[in-house]
Amino acid sequence: MAKQCDITGKKTQVGGKYSNRTRATQFNPSGITKRAPNLQRKRIYVAELGKSVTVKVSTKGLRTIAKNGAFKTLRAAKLV
Repeated sequence: MAKQCDITGKKTQVGGKYSNRTRATQFNPSGITKRAPNLQRKRIYVAELGKSVTVKVSTKGLRTIAKNGAFKTLRAAKLV
């Protein structure tokens, strides 16, 4: 299963790991690096439904849930 946040849609990014000087000389010793999102597996209780939902969510997604509420956020992400 892909490393992707259920709420925000964040997923693994691919990027370089070398300085502009190294880039100018067309020499890349470091290669390509992957930057994975900070994913957590959380059980979130939804009071409107009276049950818990397990989601794979990034820490930014947890802040979104705390700000907007669990039911509204999960409904917008089509998880409930």
